[in-house]
Order: sequence, then C-alpha cells, then structure tokens
Amino acid sequence: MSLEAALEQAAVTGDARALLEAIPYLQFLGVESAGDGAYRLRFGEHLIGNPTIPALHGGTLGALLESVALLTSLTSARAAALPKTITLTVEYLRSAKAQDVWARAHVVKAGRRVTTLRVTAWQDDEATPVATATVHLRVFPAQVST
Repeated sequence: MSLEAALEQAAVTGDARALLEAIPYLQFLGVESAGDGAYRLRFGEHLIGNPTIPALHGGTLGALLESVALLTSLTSARAAALPKTITLTVEYLRSAKAQDVWARAHVVKAGRRVTTLRVTAWQDDEATPVATATVHLRVFPAQVST
C-alpha cells in the first residue's frame, strides 16, 4: 500500500496499522500498534546504545517518541499530508533496559496549523516512564469541499 493510501486509511479509520506497514523506518525500529492508542517498540539487539549495561540507545527512544506523536496526530485528525516536526523536546528519565518499550501520546492542543502532544514511554510500568517528550507538529488539514 502506498504512503498516501495508508495516510488516507489512517485518517478515516483512526487505525495506524497501515501507516506502520508503509513506513520502512518504523518497521526497522520494530514499532507496532499495541491497541488503545499505545505503540510497542519490540526490542532488538540493533537498538542497543550501551552494550555494557545494556541499555537502549537514546536516539531509539527519541525516534519512538516522535513517531508516536506523528501517528497519534494522523489518527486523531483528518490530514492532507504528513505533519512536520517543529520541535521535539525529550526528557530522558532513566536508562531503558534491553526489552520492549511502550509509548502513548496525548494531544494537548490541536490548532489549525500546530498540534502539541505529550508523549510518554515506559517499560515495566506506565506510571514509571523511561522518557517523555513534548512535540509541536505543523499540520496540514484536509481541505473541505463546499
């Protein structure tokens, strides 16, 4: 399925699975829908940043947080194009162990041009996040025909 078709399907159904299959980088990371608006990053050896601990690479967590913000934005509003990241501020709270990570985003404010989201990533307990992020996205709403 093309990215455009996956984008349309996600906007209509609110389901990001088609987007997850259409974006090779998300497949490389191992991101999948965990249901109820959450996403899971499956652990893989290629995601290790510090092999002596071992801990996930910080860039892996940052990529997960930004991707979940984009996916949440796309599934919560009808979009004409992929949003563009304006700012991404990541707070690394603790080392992420060599295991799966889950993440969920919440829309803080959805404006006509900019959407602000707060994203949380956790491993064992959602109440104990390994990282959080604030993301501002430039959105491109679909034109309404009259």
